[in-house]
Amino acid sequence: MKVFNLLLNILWLVFCGLWMAIGYLVAALICFVLIVTIPFGIASLRIAGFVLWPFGRTTVQRPDAGAPSCVGNVIWIVFAGWWLALAHLITSIPLFLSIIGIPFGWANLKLIPISLMPLGQEVVPTDEAFGGR
Repeated sequence: MKVFNLLLNILWLVFCGLWMAIGYLVAALICFVLIVTIPFGIASLRIAGFVLWPFGRTTVQRPDAGAPSCVGNVIWIVFAGWWLALAHLITSIPLFLSIIGIPFGWANLKLIPISLMPLGQEVVPTDEAFGGR
């Protein structure tokens, strides 16, 4: 299974992961320049890493995430999350139209929830997502 995930991640990186990660890096740079939004920049960098290598990993809600994460996610949706989620949706359409690109289309759709609400989320290997947490 790990070899299959590696192959999918390499193909993902070449065909759409790099471009999507650049979008998250641009969002992070804007957040870092605006100093007050540095926590959003850190979250954007975390998502950029996930976007580069999504197969074999997933996101889970952090148990210590509270009301500040919720408020921060609302702010994030308004200023950055909606256009990143839209980019994932638009990128998934041509991938679904090609038979070979269907797994990559699903990966794009899998990334939409974290692109909308990154605060209070943690990226974990898939085998840890359902156990022990």
